[in-house]
Amino acid sequence: MAKPLKSINPDIHFKVLSTLEDDPTITQRELAKEIGISLGAVNFCLKALIEIGHIKINNFQNNSNKSSYLYLLTPKGISEKATLTTNFLKRKINEYERLKDEIHRIQQKLKAHK
Repeated sequence: MAKPLKSINPDIHFKVLSTLEDDPTITQRELAKEIGISLGAVNFCLKALIEIGHIKINNFQNNSNKSSYLYLLTPKGISEKATLTTNFLKRKINEYERLKDEIHRIQQKLKAHK
């Protein structure tokens, strides 16, 4: 059952869980636009997250003409989101530090050439 999890990019996994937690009524199309991936990738990701028990899906009547979905994080999904959040922040801080170092090196080279 954990096989689909291995194919989900951890940043996408984090962004999907975070977005769904903020807006469980979001459509797949809106979710794709919000996190910057294709509609097909969102569909794949949602199916995988349902399969591994991180989200559950419920139908609800959005209006009299249209049925919509409600994407709810499970307790397992909430726990996983906490772990993903920590790892996401660690990766972003490392990226920031590397970028800051690179900017500093480039600035030093520019000063040396003046």
